[in-house]
Amino acid sequence: MNRLERFALEMEREAEITRKMLDRVPNDKFDWRPHPKSMNIRELAGHVAEMPGWVSMVLTTEELDFATNPYTTPAVNNTAEVKAYHENSLSDALARLKEAKESSLEEMWTMRNGDTIYDRSSKEDVIRMTLSQTIHHRAQLGVFLRLLDVPIPGSYGPSADDSGM
Repeated sequence: MNRLERFALEMEREAEITRKMLDRVPNDKFDWRPHPKSMNIRELAGHVAEMPGWVSMVLTTEELDFATNPYTTPAVNNTAEVKAYHENSLSDALARLKEAKESSLEEMWTMRNGDTIYDRSSKEDVIRMTLSQTIHHRAQLGVFLRLLDVPIPGSYGPSADDSGM
C-alpha cells in the first residue's frame, strides 16, 4: 500500500468518527459559542466538515494565499447541511488521492498571507497536518457538545455516554 492509499484509508476511518460527531450537532445551537473568542458551532462544525477539502486543495495547488483568497466559513445552517458538506469534501478528497501521483507528495506547498509565510512543507506533511487538524477540531466540537449536555459518541472506543460507562 502506498502513501496515497494509506491517507485514503485513514481519511475513511476518521470520517466514520466525524459522521457520528456531526450527527450530534443540535440544529438549534448553531449560533452558540462557549466563549467570545471561540468559534460558534456553525463555524466549528463547518470547519470540521470542510477539512477533507484541504487534501484536495493541497493536491491540486502549490499554495494558499489568504491575501488573494480570504478564508470564509462554509455556509451551513443545520445538521443535514453540515453532514452533506462533509460527504462532498470527503468524496472529492478521496477521488483526488486516487488520481494523484505518489511523487506529488514530495512537492512543496505554502500557506501564506501575502508576504507572510505561515508554513512551507511537503504536500505529504500538509496532508498529515490536515488529518491532525480534523481530529483536533472534531475533539473541540466534542467539548462544545459536552458543554451543551449533548451525549458524545465514542471515537476510538466507547465514550462516557455509551451505555454501561
